[in-house]
Amino acid sequence: MIPPDDITLTEAGLPAQAQGRILLIACGALAHEVLAVKRLGGWDHLDLQCLPANLHLRPDRIPDAVAKAIGEAEGYQKVFILYADCGTGGLLQERCRQLGVEMLQGPHCYSFFEGNARFAEIVGDEITTFYLTDFLTRQFDAFVWRPMGFDKHPELIRMMFGNYTRLVYQAQTDDPALDAKARDAAARLGLAYERRFTGYGDLAVEIARVAQS
Repeated sequence: MIPPDDITLTEAGLPAQAQGRILLIACGALAHEVLAVKRLGGWDHLDLQCLPANLHLRPDRIPDAVAKAIGEAEGYQKVFILYADCGTGGLLQERCRQLGVEMLQGPHCYSFFEGNARFAEIVGDEITTFYLTDFLTRQFDAFVWRPMGFDKHPELIRMMFGNYTRLVYQAQTDDPALDAKARDAAARLGLAYERRFTGYGDLAVEIARVAQS
């Protein structure tokens, strides 16, 4: 389950006997994916702490929230931040540099799921594309439809999405139910639909690198 937006999720309690362990501080929107990658790799020495996913509605708050979580982590061999820039305008990267911790590379999750190198190649051709991930597909109403006021003022859809032409669902998993939800989201926004299976992209690559370091 994704943690409610007003709480944090900590796996296994922090930090019981953390020496030799690695703490992953992640956006709550990545909880399913991080746990799946950890399970596939068999990396029991990784602990996961997720911050509320709704911080993305106020990205200016992300650097302070991440810094607070870093400050509260004790005894870990390493702390790694599973956020990209995520709309912080470089402030999160600078804060992580000051605190001496690494973070994911890339502008946002759409990039690292696609693969940052690949996304850099195609981004110029996708200016009119709106993206969904597995998380955003599940939480479309909570993170897109209602915050943008479309439930009460559908006339805003054309105002905000009039220059978009396509919705790309970057699928991390093969789930027909999520595919149907993403297709419905595209129809509600009046956009052409494309499903693009990305898997976990650079998220998995970076977690594996950190786990084996």
